[in-house]
Amino acid sequence: MAAMHALLSGFAPIWILTGIGYAAGRGGLLGEQAESVLGRFVFHVAMPAALFTMVSGSRPGAFAHPSMVAFAAGTVLVSALGYAVSRRFFGRERAAAAVSGMASGYVNSANLGIPVAVHVLGDASFVAQVILFQVLFVSPVVLTLLDSGTQGGGAATGGLRRMLTMPVRNPVILASLLGVAVSAAGWQPPAVVTHSCDVLGAAAVPTALITLGLSLCGGPGGRKGRAAGDGTGRAGGRREAGVAVGGRTEAGVGVGVTGRTEVGVGGRTEVAATGRTEVGAAVALKTVVQPLVAFLVAGPLLGLPDHQVLAVVLCSALPTAQNAYLYAREYGLDTGLARHCVVASTVVSMGTLSFGTWVLGPSR
Repeated sequence: MAAMHALLSGFAPIWILTGIGYAAGRGGLLGEQAESVLGRFVFHVAMPAALFTMVSGSRPGAFAHPSMVAFAAGTVLVSALGYAVSRRFFGRERAAAAVSGMASGYVNSANLGIPVAVHVLGDASFVAQVILFQVLFVSPVVLTLLDSGTQGGGAATGGLRRMLTMPVRNPVILASLLGVAVSAAGWQPPAVVTHSCDVLGAAAVPTALITLGLSLCGGPGGRKGRAAGDGTGRAGGRREAGVAVGGRTEAGVGVGVTGRTEVGVGGRTEVAATGRTEVGAAVALKTVVQPLVAFLVAGPLLGLPDHQVLAVVLCSALPTAQNAYLYAREYGLDTGLARHCVVASTVVSMGTLSFGTWVLGPSR
């Protein structure tokens, strides 16, 4: 009963805030540019503040634990598999395939993992390590693929220059690196800085969920159209006049954002390039294959104690984080796959998390 209460308490804010965003979008409450503005606010302002606070307060050497080896193995293997499946079977290009890999292996460790860990495992120390692993190792790889895959593949020197300068151009990576530097130096930032980052960072998750809800209805009254694509994650048709932001081109009010393969029709979003098969494959990798791989590595391979195996499996079974959607929209890619994976994996993971707790929990 306590485990089920933990699941419900963790899932409830996701559904409620996403529903509020959907209702606000349907009613046109926030205007036609709300999704774009709020998405940029999360990516460029709130998320970096949250990451700096989290990483700067972490302990060096937090990853030197066999449990993290098992979780990392599952994450890397399944993310790479999701990337390969997207490239090989669905014809996605590098950047779009990176989103697919992220949707397949990047877990919702913050706003869902922490309450589940506290109620089921008894503490959230392992979840904290998972969050740091994703922030410091997984996100930079994904963002590098996104950055290189949305720049047209220029000259070798240009590509190398972009890769080397990306930490200072990407606020997520920059904030994480600053946090690492502060933690390694053992420096305690002034209280006014940490408190400001805490307050600002607290807006990241709820705003991201509101933005996700806005995207589900395709804009005010469901009337906001978006440019149809060619099925590869790139925009089809003409490029609308606009301002380049974070690797994408935005059009004016009422005109879709190029680089996405969606068309809003009659109050709902028609997924033009993202078929059910592709979403189903990513969700299956996320909710079934990733926890299974984590179990095999943690149990039979490493022989970890039962409570550590449970922690690894539950964290691996968490649904896709909304970061996948935010990264896709920030780089002007098809958000359909990421958005549908977040929603579908959140539904499916309620069953897989319950099953994992029942099979591996102390009461078995």
